Amino acid sequence: MTTTWITRRRWLAALGAAFSLAACAPMPGTPAADPLPSWNEGPAKQRIVDFVEAVGTEGGKDYVAPAERIAVFDNDGTLWLEYPMYTQVLFVFDRIKALAPQHPEWKDKEPFKSVIAGDIRAAMAGGEKALIELVLAAQAGSTGEFAAVVNDWMTKAQNPRFKRGYDSLTYQPMQELLRYLRANGFSTYISSGGSVEFMRPFTERVYGIPPEQVVGTRQKLLYEVKDPQGVLVMQPQIEHVNDGAGKPVGIEVLIGRRPIAAFGNSDGDLAMLQYTTTGPGLRLGMIVHHDDAVREHAYDRESPVGKLDKGLDQYRSAGWTLISMKNDWKTIFAPAP
Repeated sequence: MTTTWITRRRWLAALGAAFSLAACAPMPGTPAADPLPSWNEGPAKQRIVDFVEAVGTEGGKDYVAPAERIAVFDNDGTLWLEYPMYTQVLFVFDRIKALAPQHPEWKDKEPFKSVIAGDIRAAMAGGEKALIELVLAAQAGSTGEFAAVVNDWMTKAQNPRFKRGYDSLTYQPMQELLRYLRANGFSTYISSGGSVEFMRPFTERVYGIPPEQVVGTRQKLLYEVKDPQGVLVMQPQIEHVNDGAGKPVGIEVLIGRRPIAAFGNSDGDLAMLQYTTTGPGLRLGMIVHHDDAVREHAYDRESPVGKLDKGLDQYRSAGWTLISMKNDWKTIFAPAP
């Protein structure tokens, strides 16, 4: 009696599981849901789908084991808005103003004087040297304290044109691409010129990418014990610049594997694209082209932000695909929260 009952229970459980799977499966003749609904049909979308299917088909000539399915994404201009000024730079300017009462010496010292006065053009006249000085002054304290500052700023700051928070100005087609890749066994990483201290507090919430999968420019850190907790304190020194040729280096140091797919939008991403697509086997390199002045912005060769000049000359010969925001995307931004 007991054996028969157990056997019957197992049979019923198996039957229930089979019905559940059948309910989840599409009906015969019903097309599968489009995993990239914000992408227009065309060569860019088709190349993504063909690539994912090829590397995910076990036994196929282009099959790639899940552990090797690594995709890297630039952040600024590839996953979210970067024009007319990088979001982190806007944060740094606001942070300098907030810290100014603690630094009376800044009122007579450039580039701090211009930032405090709200003269961004004058502040940026000092070029990269001035910007680094501002970043190192703004990004101070323990990493935990700084993460709280970043998240607080994200809840308050708004883009003046779109009247939305910066963390909501992510590109809906790229969000769909991130989810599509992860659903097909990929690990998705950010490889950005922005600093990891700025990005890691929000990337998991915004993109579903955990902090340990964020590669970026790094400040030197120092371990200290404070009442009695151990903390990491940011030092006024850059340890690694994750831009240009620095991107493949950062990827190797953090990931330890060559990606098989890379997505960028500027000349600063070319080395990452080259490193990714010159490896063995099937590879994918794509460049987001900002050519939609109506729904976002249009800029490339002459832009001081997100300059895309060499990339426009090289993408065809390199075998990369140019993604037109104007023609390939049905919508630009993710829905407002």
